[in-house]
Amino acid sequence: MQNQIRLNINNDEVLENQYYINEIRRTNDDFFLSFNEKKKFHIITYGCQMNEHDSEKLTAMLKNMGYEETDSYETADIIIFNTCAVRENAELRVYGNLGHIKHIKKTKKDLILAVSGCMMQQPHIVEEIKKKYKYVDLVFGTHNVHNFPKLLSSVYEEKKQIIEVWNSEGRILEGMPYERKLGLKAYVNIMYGCNNFCTYCIVPYTRGRERSREKENIIDEVNKLVQDGVKEITLLGQNVNSYGTTFEELYDFADLLEDVSKIDGIERIRFMTSHPKDLSDKLIYIIKDNPKVCEYVHLPIQSGSNAILKSMNRKYTREDYLEIVRKLKENIPNVSLSTDIIIGFPGETEEDVDATIELIEEVGYDSAFTFIYSKREGTPAARFEQHIPNDVQHKRFEKMLSVLNKTVIARNKTRMGEVYEVLVEDRAKKDTDFLIGRSRENYLITFKGSNDLIGKLVDVKITNPKNFSMEGEIINTPVL
Repeated sequence: MQNQIRLNINNDEVLENQYYINEIRRTNDDFFLSFNEKKKFHIITYGCQMNEHDSEKLTAMLKNMGYEETDSYETADIIIFNTCAVRENAELRVYGNLGHIKHIKKTKKDLILAVSGCMMQQPHIVEEIKKKYKYVDLVFGTHNVHNFPKLLSSVYEEKKQIIEVWNSEGRILEGMPYERKLGLKAYVNIMYGCNNFCTYCIVPYTRGRERSREKENIIDEVNKLVQDGVKEITLLGQNVNSYGTTFEELYDFADLLEDVSKIDGIERIRFMTSHPKDLSDKLIYIIKDNPKVCEYVHLPIQSGSNAILKSMNRKYTREDYLEIVRKLKENIPNVSLSTDIIIGFPGETEEDVDATIELIEEVGYDSAFTFIYSKREGTPAARFEQHIPNDVQHKRFEKMLSVLNKTVIARNKTRMGEVYEVLVEDRAKKDTDFLIGRSRENYLITFKGSNDLIGKLVDVKITNPKNFSMEGEIINTPVL
């Protein structure tokens, strides 16, 4: 299967970078002729699906330049850290890994070390790199990923540290290549940036304001993915529910789902993330009535306390959120819900944590992404008073997590004997008889089967619901 996707080039910037791709390719081809091996690259990605998709773009550009991917940074000629600024732990890992690679740079003089992504959109981080990590060759941000070939060419020519971080987003650049990592599944960005300015979140400052892609470009990309064997797509945006708000015509996210679902060959459509304040009844009916749109909604609550939600600038109340959940469950009885939860936000009380726990029990989530609040320089919350001590944060987090895990496990156990449609993705592990896939509701399920079922939709009956996954048996075999 060809993994590399190439959209139609329709932008002068893409053409300019193609020139630099070709120039570096010629140099790398000469290297191959001389040494009978290709130069190699290694990308380490932190953070969300947006970052994963940016790494797919970097991978495609590097392969077009004649580089070969390697799983080890020790064998790489180019190492790229694609960074995340949302959590402090991710930043600390980046700094730790940069320090570890310093000794490799000393012995491997031609090694190129690049740092990109959301961390680099913060001026104080760039200053830190300049002062303490002078051996980093290239620094660039989220808004100029497409300029990577030109920047890499500058590193080779000037042989000095190159820093180019755009402070604001430009127009959406179509026509960039990218290389998928997920086989039968693919991410498709439908918009970039965020306008919500939640007080804890750095994303509007690192990804910029909301910009929606034209529907024709999205549909063209999905059509090309289908030709490449993709059967399931996940439409990505910081808030997919606000897709299209900048268009002159009335065209929203629900309309886009309908149009994408008409593409032959796409079996399933997922999306994330949905901001609760913008989830419309129209979208609920699309999930209910369109057979290609999966019955799974990631709906971040962040906190079950109205006081904390207001302090977070979430623009909805606990009651608003529960009303959306009621509508989803009423219209889509088998809907699976996941969420994001933050514990330890400035000013949080024990009562606020209890309110979150009560909401978890009331909603009955199928899964959740849980976080201890992390202070992010540049966000309003970083300036708030009443920051919670670390030991208190962790104690409250464990209290919440114990209830959440009990809820998720209890829900999983009720699925004994249930039958789910599963898209078979791969073998569960090498040298086993088990395949693995996900249901429409996003449940992870393993079952025995042969390799020729990979890529097929099968019905699986649950025989062993575990704590956070399930085992089952195929009850029908599709015509192969």
